[in-house]
Parts: sequence; structure tokens; C-alpha cells
Amino acid sequence: MRICEATLREIQMPLVRPFETSFGRTTDRRILLVEVNVDGVAGWGECVAGERPSYSPETIETAWLVLRDFIWPTLARKEFGTAADVWPMLAAIRGHNMAKAAIEAAIWDAEARQKNLPLWKLLGGTIKEIPCGVSIGIQENDDELERVVEQELASGYQRIKIKIKPGYDVQPVARLRRRFPKVRLMVDANSAYSLEDVAQLRALEAYYLMMIEQPLGWDDIWSHAELQRQLMTPICLDECIHTEEHARAALALSACRIINMKLGRVGGFTPARRIHDLCLEHGIPVWCGGMLESGIGRAHNIALSTLANFKLPGDVTASKRYWTEDVIDPEVTVTPQGTIRVPRGPGIGYEPRRDRIEQLTVRREVLR
Repeated sequence: MRICEATLREIQMPLVRPFETSFGRTTDRRILLVEVNVDGVAGWGECVAGERPSYSPETIETAWLVLRDFIWPTLARKEFGTAADVWPMLAAIRGHNMAKAAIEAAIWDAEARQKNLPLWKLLGGTIKEIPCGVSIGIQENDDELERVVEQELASGYQRIKIKIKPGYDVQPVARLRRRFPKVRLMVDANSAYSLEDVAQLRALEAYYLMMIEQPLGWDDIWSHAELQRQLMTPICLDECIHTEEHARAALALSACRIINMKLGRVGGFTPARRIHDLCLEHGIPVWCGGMLESGIGRAHNIALSTLANFKLPGDVTASKRYWTEDVIDPEVTVTPQGTIRVPRGPGIGYEPRRDRIEQLTVRREVLR
């Protein structure tokens, strides 16, 4: 296999409604799409880096630069056997996992299309219907939060996750538990707390949460281990897990009981599968998180979620939750039972809508 050409595109898409977390409010997404030509076959990937270095040090600008000036020269016209060979080829480039994942995922898509296989089958996936949950941003008031949750449950979603931050935590959780006593409920702090907030986090235990996701520092595995020892509720790590080594450290220190897997955060399918297998070996369930992806990134998340240890509902949802019109055909839909049926077509199983992508493109660079 050999990559003959890569095209970087920035598209801009307004969200159906603003999405607020502990580190900011997003109303529009700048999204970097990567299209590769592998021996004449096109494959597509998406870089999930944000507009600001808040969730991660990476941004869309840093990813564009690293893809163009470092990753592309490393891969251009090099021979490799399979998409799984790409990750070790990029080992000399430290970090920049989101940039790496974008092109690595595109190559996996191209290989699956070459072999006329669904990507999920090429990855070794076995789950054919994915259970779905939703991630709900910080709302203006508790009445609005309750209304949104009621709407999502009516759509069939199996799990509710709400974003929290200091000053917006116990009260909304208590309100939801009173209104929805049996719902599978979890919270996500996006690193908004410290060990000094143990009492506040412990107060959440009265409401039977599935997990508390990433309460402490984005790179602080040790403090999460200290916190987990003081909580009955499972901690789920997200931002802390960038590599297989991070996952090994977290498991060795008992810093979490669940891991959120994000393709971009760990650098692509090859490291994601290694972390998945490690967690499976240690009895630690994983689930797939979301990064406000377009349909292309969402399709890759669906493929990832078919691996055997994705035992909890993830944040992979219907296209319409975020976009009035997506960039793939067909759009991602969720059944009334709150599941996504895995596509049977080759590659990611959805066709990128070139007309829609061209309409949304604000810059383009072709690498040859």
C-alpha cells in the first residue's frame, strides 16, 4: 500500500444548539477533514482537535501544521503492508495524537474499501448494534436541563451524561434523580475539580451514578487514584489516557474503574485496539466518547464501538442531535430502542457527501 495524495479541508458547521462544558461554550465547529488516496482508493478521516487548547493541547491549527509539515513527509509514497503499520511509522513524532489519528483512520477506511469490507470487520469488531447514550451540556437552569433529558429519553437513548463544574453539580444531579429515578445517569467534569473538592464529589454518591468522568487534572493519574480510594462511585478516565502506557499506569494505580475511549485522543485505531485489549484483560469496561464530530468522525466511532469490550453506552448519537444537515449519506440514525445498527457497506459504511463538504469548505490544501 502507498499513499499517493492527501487533501486537508477545513469545514465550518454550526451546531443545532450551543454545547457548554466546564471549559467553555461551543456554538460552531471548525472541523479538519483528511482525505487520502491510497493506491487510487479514497479514504476519509476527521481530526477532532478543537478551536482552543482547552480539552487538549492540540488545536485545528496545530493539527494542520503537523499533518502538512511532519506527518505527510513521513508517510508520502512510503510502502506499508496494512493500515496497522502506519502508527509505528509515526513514532518519531511525539504527541499530536489527534493529527495522527485523522490520517491513520483515513488509511484504515481506504484499506477496508480496497478489500470491500466494512471497517468494523477489518478492525475485528463483533458488536452489530451499538447502545447509545447522550452527552448534555450545561444548561441555563434546572428546568431546561430536565426538559432536555426528558426529550432525549423519549428518543430512546439508554444513558444520560450531564456536564458539571464547581457550583453546578449536586443540585442538577439531585433534580434529575428525583425526576428520573431509574435512568442510567453519569456526570462529566472535564477536569474542573481538585482533591480539595473531595467532599463535594462525595456528595454526588447519594444519587447512584454510573460513574464520575475525569473529575481532576487532565494529566493527573495519581490524584485520580487518591480520589478513587475515597469514592464508591467508579471514576472514568478520559483526558488522562493518551497512550497505552497511561492506561497501564491508571490500571496499576487503580485510578479508575472505567475508561472513555476516544480515537483522536489516543492517536488512531492501532493504539485504541491495544488499550481496548489491555482493559479487556483487566476487566475494565470501555465506552466511546464524542468530540462534536461530523458524520465522518461519527462513522469511525461506530466502527470502534464494535470491539468486544465496549460494554457501556457511548456518546455516539444521531447526526440530527448536532447538525441540521450532516456531511455523509445516509446520516447516522438511532433506533427507538437507543441503538445504532452497524453499517454493512465497505469502509466506514457511509458515503462522504462531496457536494455538502465543498459547500462548507473554507480552506483546502492538497499534499502530493
